Amino acid sequence: MRTQVRCPNPMSQEDEPPSTLWGLDPIFSAFARLYIKDLLQIRESCQVPGIFFYNSHPIYKVDVLGTVVCKRERDDFFCYGVDDGTGVINCLCWKNEKWRESGDPPVAPRASAQSEPGLNALAELKKLREAQRRYSQLEIGETLRARGPMKTSRQQREVMASTFYKVNDPVMAEQIAWMMEVPDLYRKCYDKPFQLQANSTSGPTVGRVNRAAQILKDFLKEKTVTKFRPYDVLDLLQPLVCSLSQAKPGDQGPQKDPSAQAIVAGPSAGQQLRQLLKESLQVLQDQGAVYRKVKSQDELYHVTEQDKDLLIAVKDVIREDSKREKYAEKGCHVLHVLSAVRQRYSPNISKEALELVLRTLECNSDVISTTTNHYTMFS
Repeated sequence: MRTQVRCPNPMSQEDEPPSTLWGLDPIFSAFARLYIKDLLQIRESCQVPGIFFYNSHPIYKVDVLGTVVCKRERDDFFCYGVDDGTGVINCLCWKNEKWRESGDPPVAPRASAQSEPGLNALAELKKLREAQRRYSQLEIGETLRARGPMKTSRQQREVMASTFYKVNDPVMAEQIAWMMEVPDLYRKCYDKPFQLQANSTSGPTVGRVNRAAQILKDFLKEKTVTKFRPYDVLDLLQPLVCSLSQAKPGDQGPQKDPSAQAIVAGPSAGQQLRQLLKESLQVLQDQGAVYRKVKSQDELYHVTEQDKDLLIAVKDVIREDSKREKYAEKGCHVLHVLSAVRQRYSPNISKEALELVLRTLECNSDVISTTTNHYTMFS
C-alpha cells in the first residue's frame, strides 16, 4: 500500500537561494525534524533534484518519528507508512546483508566450544541477530524513528532511511519529548527564513555574481551555444558593471568625503567586468553547466547540455559496461561512469556536469535510472 500524496511543483529559480549559498545554512547539514505534513508540502529545488526548501531553508536529510500504519516487505527493504499525527510518509528501510542471512550461525568444532565453558560465542551471536531483527522489523501500531535523505518517487515523497529502529515507548515518553522539542525548533530555526547578514560585505557581490551567471546561462540556452571563449560573452555583463558604477556616486550623496573618493578610485570598469565574468564562469562550472575540456591558455568553454560528443561518450560507457556481469543487474554507478568518462573523454569533467548529462539523456529516453545512482541503457 502506497500513501497517495500530491507533490507540489518545483520552485522557480527566483524563489530559491543560489546553490553556492546552501552550505551557509546550518539546517542544510542537519537532519531536519519537520512535521510530516510539511515534508509532503515543501517544494523541490529546480537546481538540484532531491533538495527541498522550507522557508528558503535547503533541506535534504530528515528525521521522522511516528506510528507505523502500513507495511510492505520486499527482499531488499521494508516500506513503512509512518504517521506522526499530521500526515503519513513512506520510509524505505533497507535490509543489510547480515539481516538477510538466513539460518543459524555455523556450528563450530566441539573443541573450541569446550575451551571456554563460560562463554558460548555462537549463542551470543544468535541472540544479537535476533535482537537486530526485532528492532528492524516493525508491525503496525509500533513506533519507528528513521533518518535519511528524502526524495520524490512516482510523484510521492519518500524517506530513504539510512538509519532506522523501533522505539520502545510504552508510556509515550519519547513521543511526548518529540512533540515538545519540534515546535521549539520551528520557532527558533525553521520559521525564520534563511537570509545572509544584511551588513555582510560579500552580500552584494554574491548577488551580482549570481545574476551575471544567470544572464550567461540564459544566453547560452537561448542561442544553443556549444562552445565559447570569455571574450565572446564579456559584453553581456556590461550593464551590471555600468549600473553599479552609476549607483556609487548617488549612494554617497553631495558630501565630499575622502572615503567616497577612495571608492571611485577603485578598480576600473574594465577590471570589474573581467573579474565579474571570471567569478560567474566559476559559478557555472560549479553547477556543471559549462566545463573546459582541456585546460590551456586558450580558455575554451564547452556547454555541457549542448556538447554532443560528451553525450555520446557517456552513452558509450553505459552501453558497453552495462553488458558486463558486474553491472548487468543495476546498471553502472554514477561514480563508475564519471571515472570512465574522465579516462576516455576529458579529465576535467565534474560530477555536477555528468549528472546534468545523465538527466538530459534520461529526459531523451536514451538511458534510464534503475536506482538513485545507477544507470543503464533504455531498451
